[in-house]
Amino acid sequence: MDINVAQTFLEVVKTGSFVGAASNLNLTQTAVSARIRTLEEQLERPVFVRNKAGAKLTPAGERFFKFATSLVQVWGRARQSVALPSGKDTIAVVGVELSLWSPLLRHWLLWMRREHPEIAVSTVIDSSDRLMAQVQDGSLDVAVLYGAPRRPGVIAELLFEEKLVLVRTTPASSPIRTGDYVQIDWGGEFLADYHAAFPDSETSSVNISHGPLALDYILAVGGCGYFREGFIRPYLDEGRLVVVPDSPEFSYSAYVVHSAKADQGVIGRIRNGFRHAAMVSG
Repeated sequence: MDINVAQTFLEVVKTGSFVGAASNLNLTQTAVSARIRTLEEQLERPVFVRNKAGAKLTPAGERFFKFATSLVQVWGRARQSVALPSGKDTIAVVGVELSLWSPLLRHWLLWMRREHPEIAVSTVIDSSDRLMAQVQDGSLDVAVLYGAPRRPGVIAELLFEEKLVLVRTTPASSPIRTGDYVQIDWGGEFLADYHAAFPDSETSSVNISHGPLALDYILAVGGCGYFREGFIRPYLDEGRLVVVPDSPEFSYSAYVVHSAKADQGVIGRIRNGFRHAAMVSG
């Protein structure tokens, strides 16, 4: 299959229309229609229902979607591997969750540059589910994420164990008011544990998916929330935050995830780098 056909299919899915895909790809609408027609002929099934509102996937199109995504990702990986920069032996393609990029990924990049200058590096920051899918389809060598789910053919190795602790802004003498608690998206397991520990808690009026943004928020307006202990340690040392006494603590471990079929020599070097980065990140 022409990779351009798969890319065009994905662009129609993303924009919801042939017109939008044509604009983003700098093609005519006729060219987009021709590529989709070629795809449908090869699959012997229609992949879109076309109407005035745009284009909607058919059941066959929905089934093809994940394969098209993998095709495009693997093609990109192949191009990276073939076009290695001068002096590089191989490439390490690594993904991390958004909340892990700083400082863990920064320390890892510095370590790789110092210890393994022969390896070219490409990094991705994405959601846990998308990173796991990319490890499975081979477009990522390694992903580092929290609470790695079990997947066939995927190995998850513990990188470090961390705790989520309840902290509040100072002064600690002022009472915590209703509405001060900021809910942060630490995943379904944490949410279940939180509700078990606080069965009578009210629904938070502020929900923020990204820990650093939530921290900036409560430092600006006051409040409390659960944060990774290592991340907020400097603020505890400075006295800007304090741990709420006798509050429950929850485990929140990070894992290095890779395919069982991956090149173990490259994986070993990547793994050693992240172990060093985890120690330095503290």
